Amino acid sequence: MGLREGVTGLRESWRPSHALLAIPVALIVVIATVDILLPEDIYLGPLLVIAPAITSSFEGPVLTGVVGFLAVAAQAFIALHSGVLTSRNALVQIAALAILSALTVFFCLIRERHIRQLARVRSVAETTQKVLLRPLPDRIGPLRIASLYLAAEDEAQIGGDLYAATRIEGGTRMMIGDVRGKGLAAIEEAALLLGAFREAAHQHTGLPTLAAALDQSVTRYHADFEPEDGEDAGERFVTALLLEIPEEGPISRMTSCGHPAPLLLSPGHARAVPSRHPAPPLGIGDMGPARYTVDVFAFEAGDTLLLFTDGVIEARDRGGDFYPLAERAAQWTESPPEKLLHHLRRDLLAYVGGRLGDDAAIIAIHRSPVPHPEHRPGDHRR
Repeated sequence: MGLREGVTGLRESWRPSHALLAIPVALIVVIATVDILLPEDIYLGPLLVIAPAITSSFEGPVLTGVVGFLAVAAQAFIALHSGVLTSRNALVQIAALAILSALTVFFCLIRERHIRQLARVRSVAETTQKVLLRPLPDRIGPLRIASLYLAAEDEAQIGGDLYAATRIEGGTRMMIGDVRGKGLAAIEEAALLLGAFREAAHQHTGLPTLAAALDQSVTRYHADFEPEDGEDAGERFVTALLLEIPEEGPISRMTSCGHPAPLLLSPGHARAVPSRHPAPPLGIGDMGPARYTVDVFAFEAGDTLLLFTDGVIEARDRGGDFYPLAERAAQWTESPPEKLLHHLRRDLLAYVGGRLGDDAAIIAIHRSPVPHPEHRPGDHRR
């Protein structure tokens, strides 16, 4: 049992990079052998420093130290075979190789420490980002939902784009928004708006009053925090689209605050659902509910509603052309939400050459038919 556990532990600890150890070990053997075979006036021993240097590029300090020790031993063996082990030149070469190997191990230790610190910071950042931008549920009532977030900042999972969904009495309310800016600088404002929506969505009966409450929250935030140097306070705003989807009835209600209009995907085609009277973005000014309007449009069973931020439709290819979202999405109108976003993600990244210039978020909402079971409990038909 102990032997089996030992073999299992060895197998688990073995990494593919360990196979690369054959390269520095082979170099040590080859350099030592060739040096012994060559005339005495040719010295290849100093080349042994290559072995620990190579090892440090793919292994940690322990194995780098082992290879360094083998290199020093090989240098001593060469000197011993040549009968000059106690000479001043041989001792200097051995000492120099030992010092260089030790320095290589030292820098390996520093690198490993930085890697562990970066891993901890990245883990905390990922946890924080997931708390701020909670994953949307796969299902809410008759709705099937899938979301996609592509952050422009390297090593980031969220930036200035945001979305949220919550179930209310008789339906579902959703929000998608875009804070001016991108990356970590916009996360704080995005977190504020997400928290405000999750609380206010259950307190206001209509979308206009909900939009006004969110506008007040963003305006107060801007008043409490001074803008960054060189940034005009009037340039700080958040575009948002508020959506209310009743569980009964093939309709949907929408209030736009300067946000791009969603796409309604029906089998075979895609069309925009424009807002007839869009309001300014949140945070521009203290606006009352009367300034916000509600647009009602048909959202029938089998349709898919596509919400997105401007990072999607403003993405450009090498020729400077914008990404044709409606044209591309029309190819996959009959795909389920998860597969639809998979196609769009792959197509969008290929269109821009693999890197977006701005954060991008997409939400696909598919309305499933409400089941009406023919046989109910207690109903015995003959």
